[in-house]
Amino acid sequence: MQTITETTQENPMRSIRLAKVTVHIAVGKSGEMLEKARKVLEEITSQKPCTKAARMTIKEFGIREGEPIACLTTLRGDKATAFLKRGLEAVGKTLRKSSFDENGNFAFGIREHIEIPGTKYAPELGIFGMDVIGTLERPGYRVKRRRIRPTSIGKSHRVTRDDAVKFVSENFGVQIREA
Repeated sequence: MQTITETTQENPMRSIRLAKVTVHIAVGKSGEMLEKARKVLEEITSQKPCTKAARMTIKEFGIREGEPIACLTTLRGDKATAFLKRGLEAVGKTLRKSSFDENGNFAFGIREHIEIPGTKYAPELGIFGMDVIGTLERPGYRVKRRRIRPTSIGKSHRVTRDDAVKFVSENFGVQIREA
């Protein structure tokens, strides 16, 4: 498994890597539209998506708590890198600096899934927009997620906003805009 990493000569534990890419389509209601969104997401990512349920009831939108309203899939490794490259092509390889948070995550939206290179329009499915979320981390982040004796990550080892901007612009050729 080969992923894109930023190598640091002094200390290999300071290198940054793409941990995962999450692709999310929110439909807002269950039924036929959600099934079409699942098919589109499976076609684009080559991976079976899972559904997400509403956390609360919103009468104005006709949503009940526990009703499935969205689908998502998480990509890791080479699949994540390949999809992120295609997703960035769809937005013209430009991101806002405000798309990056303080923890090394970044997100952007794709208005129509047919903007992704290699995707064809299927009239029976329709057109869906999606959110793409990338997570960056350094080696050693496993201690935060492990089951036995999880520990917090030290402040100096976390990926900062500036580190994430530099990594994405160097490895994916992305232009970063202010605001």
